[in-house]
Amino acid sequence: MAQVVAIDGPTAAGKGTLARRLAAELGFAYLDTGLIYRAVAALALALADPPGEAEMLAAAAALTAADLARPGLRTEKIAQWSSRVAAVPAVRAAVKDFQLRFIAAPPDGKPGAVLDGRDIGTVICPDAPAKLFVTASAEARAERRFRELQGRGEPAIYAAVLDDLRDRDRRDSDRAVSPLKPAADAVVLDTTELDAEQAFQKALSIVRGRLAANPKA
Repeated sequence: MAQVVAIDGPTAAGKGTLARRLAAELGFAYLDTGLIYRAVAALALALADPPGEAEMLAAAAALTAADLARPGLRTEKIAQWSSRVAAVPAVRAAVKDFQLRFIAAPPDGKPGAVLDGRDIGTVICPDAPAKLFVTASAEARAERRFRELQGRGEPAIYAAVLDDLRDRDRRDSDRAVSPLKPAADAVVLDTTELDAEQAFQKALSIVRGRLAANPKA
């Protein structure tokens, strides 16, 4: 059975960067589950702008692996709609099987999988031997997001980015299905005062320890 590393946390906490680096270091496959919801949001917006629940469900039903490579999935508009899409229970049910198939048979015969999202350790793979909940202060995360947007040449105002981030945190934490929260057995890693390398080294040490303690998981 493939080993699984589950990484959850709010937006702009650095979990995606950590997950990619961990997967490369461990030789595991990597799946950005947030990208799934971004792809569904993009498909839904192509059907109607703004999309309703019917368009969101149609987009989730039509989703393929190729849609994860669609251009424009990292825009702020898609980011905002992805959290709205993710709050629809039927959409979450439609994409859960995609994630479970990835875990059951990681691509290229790799021995494990690293998934990052908001409910990996609590809902998608509650039996994962290694779980991290990566977080940081709202202000630190907003600053990171602001710099990311500026680096891509997108217009951004820090105060607006902070307000949007807090709104998204509320939607993710308050939704009825699969709310954002640490799994009971997850290690919480606060990256507020850590640079990318420090966060990676801490995460790698935690994950290696958990995997070593559960070699057959």
